[in-house]
Amino acid sequence: MLPKNELRERIFSILREHDHRLTPQREAVVEVLIENSDAHLSAENIFMQTKHNYPDIGLATVYRTLELLESLGLVHKFEYGDGQSRYEVNQSADDHYHHHLICVKCGGIGEFKDDLLDEIEHAIAKETGFRVTDHCLRFFGICSECQAEPGENSDDD
Repeated sequence: MLPKNELRERIFSILREHDHRLTPQREAVVEVLIENSDAHLSAENIFMQTKHNYPDIGLATVYRTLELLESLGLVHKFEYGDGQSRYEVNQSADDHYHHHLICVKCGGIGEFKDDLLDEIEHAIAKETGFRVTDHCLRFFGICSECQAEPGENSDDD
């Protein structure tokens, strides 16, 4: 994981490499993503936070910026089953990203960073000839906080 200043420069550098201007609006969106790098923000969350620093920005501009950043691999877009896309800044230059743990009770989103799928990827490549370049897993269940609530039966394995 890169420090925030290196992450910021990496994103700005990649935008320039692909001939995309670094507009104040794009910079404001990137700043919100970096400052909330441990969160899973919706476009509306990003818009509201960006508006504090750049009051004239529009929601459509935020969506276009997120689409651009996603197309360049700088942002990951995820669907968590709640009807709202969430975005995270890609903090790593590695091929693989972390996996998500989604609580079906409170809607909380956690992360699991270990990549345990190398063996499966090799088996897929050997059996099918398909070269896996990335993967993303979402695990749905009940978080430890919700399990600790009175009346929650955690023996339902």
